[in-house]
Amino acid sequence: MRRRRLKDGVERLLAHREWLVEEPEKHRGQWETVTGGRKIHLEIGMGKGQFITTLGKDRKDIFYLGMEIKEEVLLRGVEKAIEEDLDNLRFLWKNAEDVDQFFAPGEVERIYLNFSDPWPKNRCAKRRLTHQRFLDKYRSILSPKGEIHLKTDNEKLFEFSLNAISGEGYRLKNISFDYHNSGVSIPATTEYEDKFSASGMKIYRLEAARGEG
Repeated sequence: MRRRRLKDGVERLLAHREWLVEEPEKHRGQWETVTGGRKIHLEIGMGKGQFITTLGKDRKDIFYLGMEIKEEVLLRGVEKAIEEDLDNLRFLWKNAEDVDQFFAPGEVERIYLNFSDPWPKNRCAKRRLTHQRFLDKYRSILSPKGEIHLKTDNEKLFEFSLNAISGEGYRLKNISFDYHNSGVSIPATTEYEDKFSASGMKIYRLEAARGEG
């Protein structure tokens, strides 16, 4: 699907730049000055922000960061945060490729990967956010007990992710092949998730712990 760009998306986003961490590399190793000492939960590829703003409202003890490269969808997330006046949520208008440049070892407690682009062609596998090269970056910034939480509607991406994550030494847990019919409490959903689940599609989910316990 062709990406629809807002004609004035950049200008509108920059009008709310107090919600953006524009040079996150300058906070590397010093994020407590931004978070007030709260633990960091990072969503990579946050889309329009429904998931992370829902969490931000419910858990004031956590500092949330939403990373998104597409300004037209990031703007929607910023607008949601403004509407809710969330002081524990800020945004990174950045590419996931550089995530290890923004955080020092151990600075992030949890990473969310929700409905990431599956990049289905084999030649594009390295672009998947659960490819080994990304998993290595995550490991470098996660705390010793840090975790990755993943959700997707794409079965092949889920199988790829299971193999890649376990192959990199993460400890898999809470694996679900039909999350919305598993009987567990669902604290927050994405816009895509609501749409897919309403149409009867299965939602796949896993958690991966960096440490051994």
